[in-house]
Amino acid sequence: MDKQQHHQLSLAKSSRQRCNEWIFRDVKSDITIEVNGGTFALHKFPLVSRSGRIRKLVAEHRDSDISRVELLNLPGGAETFELAAKFCYGINFEITSSNVAQLCCVSDYLEMTEEFSKDNLGSRAEEYLESIVCKNLEMCVEVLQQCENLLPLADELKIVSRCIDAIASKACAEQIASSFSRLEYSSSGRLHMNRQAKCDGDWWIEDLSVIRIDLYQRVMTAMKCRGVRPESIGASLVNYAQKELTKKSSLWNPSGHTKIDLFSTDHERLVVETIVSLLPVEKLAVPITFLFGLLRSAVMLDCSIACRLDLERRIGSQLDIATLDDLLIPSFRHAGDTLFDVDTVQRILVNFSQQDDSEDDMDDASVFESDSPHSPSQGALFKVSKLVDNYLAEIAPDANLKLAKFMAIAETLPTHARTIHDGLYRAIDIYLKAHQGLPDADKKKLCKLIDFQKLSQEAGAHAAQNERLPLQSIVQVLYFEQLRLRNALCCSYADDDRKPVNHQSWRISSSALSAAMSPKDNYASLRRENRELKLELARMRMRLNDLEKEHVCMKRDMAKSSSRKFMSSFTKKIGGLSLFGHSSSRGSSSPSRQSYRTDSKVIERTCASTD
Repeated sequence: MDKQQHHQLSLAKSSRQRCNEWIFRDVKSDITIEVNGGTFALHKFPLVSRSGRIRKLVAEHRDSDISRVELLNLPGGAETFELAAKFCYGINFEITSSNVAQLCCVSDYLEMTEEFSKDNLGSRAEEYLESIVCKNLEMCVEVLQQCENLLPLADELKIVSRCIDAIASKACAEQIASSFSRLEYSSSGRLHMNRQAKCDGDWWIEDLSVIRIDLYQRVMTAMKCRGVRPESIGASLVNYAQKELTKKSSLWNPSGHTKIDLFSTDHERLVVETIVSLLPVEKLAVPITFLFGLLRSAVMLDCSIACRLDLERRIGSQLDIATLDDLLIPSFRHAGDTLFDVDTVQRILVNFSQQDDSEDDMDDASVFESDSPHSPSQGALFKVSKLVDNYLAEIAPDANLKLAKFMAIAETLPTHARTIHDGLYRAIDIYLKAHQGLPDADKKKLCKLIDFQKLSQEAGAHAAQNERLPLQSIVQVLYFEQLRLRNALCCSYADDDRKPVNHQSWRISSSALSAAMSPKDNYASLRRENRELKLELARMRMRLNDLEKEHVCMKRDMAKSSSRKFMSSFTKKIGGLSLFGHSSSRGSSSPSRQSYRTDSKVIERTCASTD
């Protein structure tokens, strides 16, 4: 504020010095005008003949013969008053786009209208504004810049609104002319638009970047109403944000040693919130990288919740074209928080999933028919699933990342989004490696996210030897690898024997297709296969328990018996085990069948309880 006052005083002093040069000196001054600390020794007659305000002041103090008048809050200050005084004295000066707004305002303040004198300053300035300024976009922009310090009077005189309407009309006309210039005839004689030709109708984008944010918002709103293309609006928003948000370095202050400019931070917060409110509703009107940049700035500057939610919704609607670097939003909270802002990414994924569901609900008849591997919605799900798996792998080493947040990110997408679970397995493996103190119960809960049937051969081989996985997960991997091997053998003999492939083999070969199918068409098949898988797993669990019991008995015999007795006992136990599912002795067949019936009953009860 001190700098502004010093600047005004210097202007007043220079104006007073110039005033002594052009005013005639042969007649003694009879009135002194004070404007913003500056004084002007003038004469009553020229001023009274043009200015209604000064005439009234002199008339009110006729008895006391007033000789000094102070004009408070005169728009434009001493420099503008000097131009008005020159006009009263009949001294010529040039009206330009840099002073026409001040002249309009000062003529209204001093009441220099046609009521007091013909061709007064007010009418002269208005004529220049209408006939010259409003016909030229660059001049309108310059006048708007001058109006920044003349509000609200410039708004009351409709200087701002006239310039804004002129800018919007001119930009729209330029865009239409540019579109016509790109029209050409094809080889078939049809008229079409040449998309590759350079669009010259957006040259105004750079000019508008110098306007203050509140006036810029009004210009963009007027352009939208006039029908300017969303791509042009988006390009202007990107250009304006890059200039305004990179002027100062107050956004990022990691060291904490330098003082943050609170005024600058408030200004940048206002810029971000205003630009978000001006974003076109059309998708791809602005690059998604720009949306992520705005979101980072909104998080940093602690913008309003509505602003951040709007950005998250826009990003979620086109998340399939995002990259991993876009999702890595730093966390700007306390030191004990995660390295990246996981909560924001989770909300973006929820917006993507809900948007996908809402699009499906709009057409119930084709909900599951159009959700094929080649449909756009399924393609978007596939891209986002890969993006999420890469994001999980990137944030997994973070020691502060809680299991609940990690699982929340992984479970956001629907089950049919991932046709291959290699990426999810890799991310979970990294998380287990970075969080070795994780309880076994949490490890089991985490590994339930993986469908081991959807692992590739390489990932399955790695999982089978991964000591970080729970025992149940390794058993599932081995089981599915066995089924895959059986399927491969059946396929190799299919051409010669023409044998029908059993249901389990068909299930493994069609796992990718089943994953790509919609849940409605595949629900019954998945449920039936799920019961069969539970049955097989229960059988394997029973066999594993029997082997563990036999192993304990063998250890006990080794400790108590001599080597000869141990060998005898070992031979008997080996002979008692049915490794190939049948026995050579007739007497042992009945107990074997009885135990198999008992196992089958236990297995059926186990499967029923799990269902």
